[in-house]
Amino acid sequence: MTDVLSRADGIAGLRPAADADAQDLFGLLSLCFAEYPGCFVDPHDDLPDLRAPGSSFDRKGGAFWVVDDERGRVCACVAVDFPEEGAAELHRLYVRPDQRGRGLGASLVRKVESFAREKGAIRIFFWSDTRFTNAHRLYQRLGYVKVDGQRDLGDISGSVEYRFEKDL
Repeated sequence: MTDVLSRADGIAGLRPAADADAQDLFGLLSLCFAEYPGCFVDPHDDLPDLRAPGSSFDRKGGAFWVVDDERGRVCACVAVDFPEEGAAELHRLYVRPDQRGRGLGASLVRKVESFAREKGAIRIFFWSDTRFTNAHRLYQRLGYVKVDGQRDLGDISGSVEYRFEKDL
């Protein structure tokens, strides 16, 4: 299945997430969060979808993909669901620091956008921590617009997020 997905999407190592990927995903997020002071991974309260990543988005009619590196370890991920009619929500875009700068993040966003269009979405949105400024530049290059307002998650990291949107 990986080879078919990789050829179709141009992303080597792309495959649907499995529940067995939970440990690798927590490791990936820990590496990504470590770049930001005060940003922590809390699998019990803040990230329940990552405890069963293969089925968590499936149950909501969405999808969760991971990318394996040459050693078979998860080095990137992205997810999508459909919380309202005609709208997709992008989730969990993370790329391991040593895999950045190669277009992988942009390719994963395009994968989600394509999937969302196939499912009938006409717009897409997501929330992103205010500290993730490098990711915000990527999103803006891909045509996303930051909208007014923010939300406070009240989590262990004190996360405050911006909302980004794009018409598909």
